[in-house]
Amino acid sequence: MQTNLADFIKNTRDGDEAEAILRACVHCGFCTATCPTYQLLGDELDGPRGRIYLIKQVLEGAQVTQKTQTHLDRCLTCRNCESTCPSGVQYGRLADIGRKVVEQRVQRPLGDRIKRYVLKEALPRRWLFEPALAMGRLFKPVLSPSLQDKLPPAAPAGRRPTRSHTRKMLVLEGCVQPGMAPNINAATARVLDALGVQLIAAPKAGCCGALRYHLNDQEGGLDDMRRNIDAWWPYVSGEVSGEAGAAQVEAILMTASGCGVTVKEYGHLLAHDPAYAEKALRISELTRDLSEVMPAFEAELAQKMRGRIAERVAFHPPCTLQHGQQIRGKVEGVLRAVGVDVVLCADSHLCCGSAGTYSMLQPELSKQLRDRKLENLEATGARKIVSANIGCLTHLQSGTEMPVQHWIELIDQALGDGGLRAER
Repeated sequence: MQTNLADFIKNTRDGDEAEAILRACVHCGFCTATCPTYQLLGDELDGPRGRIYLIKQVLEGAQVTQKTQTHLDRCLTCRNCESTCPSGVQYGRLADIGRKVVEQRVQRPLGDRIKRYVLKEALPRRWLFEPALAMGRLFKPVLSPSLQDKLPPAAPAGRRPTRSHTRKMLVLEGCVQPGMAPNINAATARVLDALGVQLIAAPKAGCCGALRYHLNDQEGGLDDMRRNIDAWWPYVSGEVSGEAGAAQVEAILMTASGCGVTVKEYGHLLAHDPAYAEKALRISELTRDLSEVMPAFEAELAQKMRGRIAERVAFHPPCTLQHGQQIRGKVEGVLRAVGVDVVLCADSHLCCGSAGTYSMLQPELSKQLRDRKLENLEATGARKIVSANIGCLTHLQSGTEMPVQHWIELIDQALGDGGLRAER
C-alpha cells in the first residue's frame, strides 16, 4: 500500500510505525472473512480492510468525520484479522494510532464523552469501582436490563494460602476482576500452592493500563503501566526484603488474558521512555498467561485429579488469548490431561462481544455476538462454560443460565473436593 503521510505525523514514532504497517497490507481481504463486525453489518468500512483505508486517509491529512469515528469505534480490536493475515499486518497497533488521531479531531456528543470519562476514571480504580459495584448489586432490581447484565452476583473468594515456597510468582490482581470474580486469583493461588509455588501480589500494582489506553487516554494508560513496573520491579530484581522477597520471582502471572496481552506489550509501548524502556522490556519478557505455566504441572495434576470432573465442559478461548497472545490449545491441553472432557464450539475463533468496554459502548452489536457465541457453546452439549478472561466470563454469563467460570476454578474445585491439598 502506497502512503503519503501528512506533515503532522510524518517522521514521528507513531507515523513511522503506521507507515510500516500500512505498507505491509496487500489488500487481499482475508481479514474481512474473519471479522465479526463485518459478518454482522456487511459494510466494507466495518471490516479491517475498510478501516485500514480510513486510517490511511486520516494519516494522509484527509478530513476526519464522525462517520470515520463510528466505523473505528465499532471495531472490537479482537485481532482475529491478525491471525488470518498472510502479510503479518499489525492491525491492532494501527487501530490505536488511528483512533488517537481521530479522537483529537472529532468531538464526541456530550453523552458519549461523559460515558467514556466515567469508564476510564472509575473502572481502573478499585476504591471507586468496588463500592459502585456493591451499590449496583443492592439496587439491581430497579436498574435497566443493560446495567443488570453487567452485575454478576457477589461470590466469595475462599481462603488464600499462607505457606511459603521457594518457587515464587507474581500475580496481577487487576482492577475489575477482584470485585467481580475474586475467586479467580484465590483459586489460582490455591492450585499453585498445592504444586509448590507461592503466588505473590504487589500491593501497589493495579490496572494493566489497557482500559485507559484503548479508550484513547493513551497517556493515562502508559502511566498505569509505569506504576505497575514500579510496583513489580523490587520483586523482579530481588530487592524486596522479608519472606516474600527471599527469592526472585520466576514469572509475572496473568489470570486475565486481556491484561496479559497488554503487559506483554509494555516493552513496545514504553520503548520511547528512557526511564522505563529497559524495565518494561524485562517485565514483558517475564509475563506469562496462566495457561503457559500450568502445562509444566500436567503430570502431577493428572495423577491427583483423573476422573474427578465428569461433566463435559465447553472452552471459550478469549480473543486476547488466541489472537492477541497467539496462544492456542494450551488450556484445552491442561484440562484434557487431568481428565476433563473439554470441547470447542463452532466458530471458536470469533469474538464473544465483550472486548473490554465494548459491550457498554456498543451494546447492540455486543449482544448479537454474545448470543451467537452462546448458541454455538450450548450446541456442544456441555454443562458448563469455562474461559480465561473476566470480560468474557461476565459477558457470557449475562446471557445464559449455564454456569460460566474461569478454567482454573474448575481445577481448584476438583482439588478441594477431593481433599487433595495436603501439606507438602
